[in-house]
Amino acid sequence: MTRLSPSAVLGVLLTGALLCAALLGAVWTPYDPLGLNFTLKLAGPGAAHWLGTDEFGRDVLSRLLTGAATSFWISFLTVCLAVSAGTVIGIVTGYFRGWVDRVVMMFNDALLAFPGILLALGLLAIFGANKYGIVLALGLAYTPTVVRIVRGAVMSLREREFIEASHVMGNSNAYTMLRHILPNCIAPLTVLATSMFGWVLLAESALSFLGLGVPPPAPTWGNMLASGRPFISQAVWLAIFPGLCISLTLLGINLLGDALRDKLDPRMRH
Repeated sequence: MTRLSPSAVLGVLLTGALLCAALLGAVWTPYDPLGLNFTLKLAGPGAAHWLGTDEFGRDVLSRLLTGAATSFWISFLTVCLAVSAGTVIGIVTGYFRGWVDRVVMMFNDALLAFPGILLALGLLAIFGANKYGIVLALGLAYTPTVVRIVRGAVMSLREREFIEASHVMGNSNAYTMLRHILPNCIAPLTVLATSMFGWVLLAESALSFLGLGVPPPAPTWGNMLASGRPFISQAVWLAIFPGLCISLTLLGINLLGDALRDKLDPRMRH
């Protein structure tokens, strides 16, 4: 039985903590995350409010839990969109090649020339700054990366003996792609999706910090960090706790992605 490394265990624990916080924030919070109480504004951490309150007297812990649910849901939907679209395009272009592959990859390479966050900013101008607009913008921004990874894997697989055997047996191209090509792309896609989850979470936090994410007063870690910036000298916890949540979550996801890479990549198994 293979033992997990300490970094893998830490990654699983931190990622599990994010998942638990997201599930808890979706169904229950200690206080109403949108409830105002000006008599308790900028109250420090204490027995009643473990992580203090913000400039409107809202409970920081409740808003962090709700923000975790929002960030997790946006990241999950974005990764699903990017992986699904990128896998279909990558398999089709890598398998059939020809002029369609050249045209698609020319357009794909042009999109890869733009940083994902910059491309998402342009798409947000079209879709609008809301939860599902962010999902569409980030999903389309990160799809070219998936296309490039899947196409490379398919191009190496299509020359293998079992693909030729499938053709000799009379199997259709659709059957060959679904039965033989797609399962062999699962390992690199799993590692990529895990890393992409962290990229999307960071990008969503950055967009919210810039005021282009989920509109206030709905809490996200990014807009909580932005709203706490003017009060950094008198209420430092408003910036520390959202920033700490983002940092620890990204650390956990990156460690988990490294552990999955070591497990699924045959070159790393030794």
